[in-house]
Amino acid sequence: MVQLDIEGRVDTNTSPELQKRILQAFQKGNTVILNLEQVDYISSSGLRALLIGQKTAASKGGVMKLIHVKESVKKVFTMTGFSQMLTIE
Repeated sequence: MVQLDIEGRVDTNTSPELQKRILQAFQKGNTVILNLEQVDYISSSGLRALLIGQKTAASKGGVMKLIHVKESVKKVFTMTGFSQMLTIE
């Protein structure tokens, strides 16, 4: 299991780094936990990074979980349908 603590805005500028960190984490193990406690905003490019992470988890028979998700970010997941695709605890 690998936990990544994500901070700040997840947008066009930061999502490539997030995607890279998620993919690197899956090279170390099949379970990746993303702690979003310090994330206040996520854009469509951030959602794309999470989708790639989810697809990577599925292809490896692994799990990607999001924990400590703020209400503002949960609303984005709900509006876009991502709450159905992601494991949010």
